[in-house]
Amino acid sequence: MNKVVWSIMLLPLLIGLAAGPAESEEKCKPTDPDALGPFYKPNAPRRDRVGQGYVLSGVVKSAETCRPVAGAQLEFWLAGPDGNYDDAHRATVIADENGAYRFESNFPPRYSARPPHIHMRVTAPGFQPLVVQHYPKEGTAQGDFEVVLRRKR
Repeated sequence: MNKVVWSIMLLPLLIGLAAGPAESEEKCKPTDPDALGPFYKPNAPRRDRVGQGYVLSGVVKSAETCRPVAGAQLEFWLAGPDGNYDDAHRATVIADENGAYRFESNFPPRYSARPPHIHMRVTAPGFQPLVVQHYPKEGTAQGDFEVVLRRKR
């Protein structure tokens, strides 16, 4: 083949290498979303405790870089010990400079056919909002839940 044909064939490869990795490449697996549920209510008060007996902590990270997302906002809501959702069991926590968060509550009760769970809505500038649910294991007093966000496209 002549030089012109080779140049035309290699041009897309060279442009791709110069541009760096594709935007769709992610170093960390993003957290799978879950149902929002019927009890979400925005503007939960800023606090890191709505009860006692169960501590949920973890780190919020970027899927693209696997690095912590400082200042991510985590909204929590769960049923109280009586099995009902109310304002006393809602909170907003801001992740620290290392993307770490800590939230304390009662151990969520079962209700209907649902297993114990804590709802979370996680947002951060430049990232897609994420709604997830943490399902603690019965008989435990703490859980570790890493949240991995995707960048907005």
